[in-house]
Order: sequence, then structure tokens, then C-alpha cells
Amino acid sequence: MIRVWAAAFIVLILSGCAGYEGYAPVSGMRGSAGQADYYTVKSGDTLYSIAWDYGQDYKEVAQWNRIAPPYRIYAGQRLRLTPPADISVAAKSSTPPPAASTGSTATNKKATPAETAPGAQETGASQVISWRWPVQGKLVGNFGAGNKGINIAGEEGQAIQAAAPGRVVYSGSGLVGLGQLLIIKHDNTFLSAYAHNKTLLVKEGDQVSAGQRIAEMGRTGAERVMLHFQIRKDGKPVNPLQYLPETKL
Repeated sequence: MIRVWAAAFIVLILSGCAGYEGYAPVSGMRGSAGQADYYTVKSGDTLYSIAWDYGQDYKEVAQWNRIAPPYRIYAGQRLRLTPPADISVAAKSSTPPPAASTGSTATNKKATPAETAPGAQETGASQVISWRWPVQGKLVGNFGAGNKGINIAGEEGQAIQAAAPGRVVYSGSGLVGLGQLLIIKHDNTFLSAYAHNKTLLVKEGDQVSAGQRIAEMGRTGAERVMLHFQIRKDGKPVNPLQYLPETKL
């Protein structure tokens, strides 16, 4: 028996060390941020999970770190979590200077405000969001005690709706344990997530309106048919019941 336990212990040690040699595996120990603007990848991390934990768009994190699809990262890699200075400077300098005015070409044409694309609020300062329930059903899991959101039971194929307007920043199954997942960015402060879906009806980059059908309820990555719903404020999970109306819509 002692030999069996000793052998098992050696296997665990070797497998733990091996996890730091190549690309980070799907499962394993999660790391913590080394600095406010950087993160050191640990065994078990994915680019999707890191971006989600810090409230960022994974494609932007990939761009800031010059990581190309399929977005492989490796243990020990240091990732930037904020845009580098050259990108910020480029964004500021992208606006052309105003043209010099001449008396001969002056007109009385009134200036018109710049057109705002649908969902532009998502990239600006945080505004008041009118939240709505993403689905009708029985609340079977509350926020807290390891649950970063709420769980709502329902019927397979039941319509899942966007809880607020915004832009889809993730659509897929790359985050372990969440199945078919959608993440919507509402503004610079709030994200919402919809997990364990059977079918995803929108893709990354889509602008969605509040109440729009975005998915169908399922049980991917779960033991029962349900929606796992999260709201994140500045990247941190908050209790959705503090934001949702008392009456389900």
C-alpha cells in the first residue's frame, strides 16, 4: 500500500511539473495577477478565461500581446491586460486635424452631430442600464458560496434573451465548465454571461438589444437543463438579483 501511495505521489509531482513546460492545459491550478496591468499565465489558464476574469475582450488582449489565432498561451507567459501606449497614442492621433478655413469657401452650413452607431454606449462611459430577466424559470442556484451568478431552471430549447443592450464579445465553448457560452459587453463597466446553452443564436461582434433572443437553454457543461447567468462589474462577479427587477419580464 505504501508503494502504491508513493507511486501516485510521484506521478502527481511529475504531471504538475510537466504542466509548466508547454502550452497551458485546460485543467490545473489557476494563477493570480502579478501586477495591476499584467498577468502571469499559470497551468490551466486559457486566453478566454483570463480575459473573462479581468472583464476584457479576449480579442483585444490577444491584440495587445500579439497573439494570433488559435490564441495559444503557455505557463509563465506575461500578458498585458491594458492597451499598450502605442495603441493609445495611435487612437488619439487617428483624428485628422481640422482643415484651414478660407474666406472664399466659407458657408453658412450648420454643423451636425456625429452619427452614433447602434450600441455605441458599450464603448463609452458607464451609463444607467435597465436590466431585465434573461429567461422565465425557477431560481435553483443563488449567488455566493462559489457560485459567481444565479442558476435558472427551465425547458430545453427555451428562449434566452439579452438582459440589456450591448455587443457580443464571446460566443463559444472555450471556458471550461460553462458549456456553450455567450458574453455581452454593455459598457466599460458591465458584462453579462449566459452559460450552458443548447444553441447560440448570435456571434461575436453582433449588437444585441434588450430582450433579443440570443440562445436556447440547454445543459452543455451542466448536470441539468438551466441557464447560469452572471453580471460582472469592472470584471468582478456581482449578485444579479441586486440589478434585476423583482418581477421577471
